[in-house]
Amino acid sequence: MQLDCTQTPDLMIVHLRETRLDAAGAIDFKDGMRDLTSADARRVVLDLSRVGFIDSSGLGAVVAVRKFLGPDRPLELAGLTAAVEKVFRLTRMDSVFIIHRNVPADAGSFRDVV
Repeated sequence: MQLDCTQTPDLMIVHLRETRLDAAGAIDFKDGMRDLTSADARRVVLDLSRVGFIDSSGLGAVVAVRKFLGPDRPLELAGLTAAVEKVFRLTRMDSVFIIHRNVPADAGSFRDVV
């Protein structure tokens, strides 16, 4: 599972560098996210712009990361492809997560909430 992050004092953007988030990679994704986000950061945004497919296991892994971060650090999502956005809409997870159209360049560029 390829994950990397960009970090500022106010924001951590985690980039998922995979085209699929499914049962085959869900556990590695959760473990990688826990490792990257265990450091203190005010906000965490997950960049899903390369992900073209997500299944129920992948969706469950994203929810598990949200729970891991807790109520003080809600997981935000950005750059959802049409197929991934459809899964979030159909499962009504779009009402649970803050979803941004684009991956922000910095903390000040979050004015494009879907």
